[in-house]
Amino acid sequence: MTRIDLTLPIVAVLLLAAGLVTLSSAAPDDEFARQLVFLGPAAVAIAFVVWFGRARLMRFAPHAYVASLVLLVAVQLFGTEVNGAKSWLYVGPLPGFQPSELAKLALLVALAAALHDRPIKRWVDYLRPALLVAVPTALVLTEPDLGGALVLLAIGGGMVLVRGVPVRHVLLVGLLLAVAVPAFVVPNLRDHQKARIVGFLNPGADPQGAGYQVIQATIAVGSGGLTGKGYGLGTQGQLGFIPFRQTDFIFPVLAEEGGFVAAVALLALYGLLFWRLVAMAVECAAARDQLLIVGVLVFVGFQVVVNVGVTLGLAPVTGITLPLVSYGGTSLVSTLVALAIAFVAHRDRFADW
Repeated sequence: MTRIDLTLPIVAVLLLAAGLVTLSSAAPDDEFARQLVFLGPAAVAIAFVVWFGRARLMRFAPHAYVASLVLLVAVQLFGTEVNGAKSWLYVGPLPGFQPSELAKLALLVALAAALHDRPIKRWVDYLRPALLVAVPTALVLTEPDLGGALVLLAIGGGMVLVRGVPVRHVLLVGLLLAVAVPAFVVPNLRDHQKARIVGFLNPGADPQGAGYQVIQATIAVGSGGLTGKGYGLGTQGQLGFIPFRQTDFIFPVLAEEGGFVAAVALLALYGLLFWRLVAMAVECAAARDQLLIVGVLVFVGFQVVVNVGVTLGLAPVTGITLPLVSYGGTSLVSTLVALAIAFVAHRDRFADW
């Protein structure tokens, strides 16, 4: 009988607890209450994944992928615009949700099903995974949601690399990107996207505009000192200097109120989470199980690295939230479900398909 390792769920609960404590200080009361409400659907979804098992989950992958595309098309037709992006669906009196979050889960399961028996050796072998990634990414970009699209690309790229690709392919793709980004991508960026890059490279050039978010975030992180100013006493966060402090910029709130100690403790928990996911993937013999767990690792890890990097001025502002900490019901549910998928893949690693 396989022993069930509870390290992953324990670390996830600790991160969730840290997030709720921070959110109770950073977010208005109504948003904090809504975050608590979403714990109910998250618990139901986790229980379903744990009961469903990884074998049935993989058989359901094509249906989940198609359903996610339908929802992404629906948001184009019937979605509600929030903060300049038409990425939310509202059904009657129910709370709104972001189909892009569900698309991330569907993509990692679909890629695990598509890649496990098809190692990448020739250029034509990239066609199937490339199409699986390109379609939802294009739909998310048209919302426009650059952060969501980057997460989808990261999931696809990370899973393909782990499946194994020839070194010459990696070098050639790297060379093409080095040419294409400055020659084609940067000139075609929208004005607000160019402003974000300028704000990242030189926040002081526009301290009241493109550089404002990064400047205020770094001030908050630095002013927290060793042990912080205390719960609810951070001036940058509580006085509204940090924009989107309950979502994209919640890490500076934690660092200001809890100081260096709280910030390092949170990052250590994320590090423990990543280490456990890597160990779980290594302990699995089947490629499908490894790919599922690696997909979850990239899904969560990419968001953590980018979000914290943005708040420290190490990456351009992209609109990516901090998993299990930032406000966002759909993000909370999708992250917890992703971790549940990794858990069942590891739990069922010796079971038949």
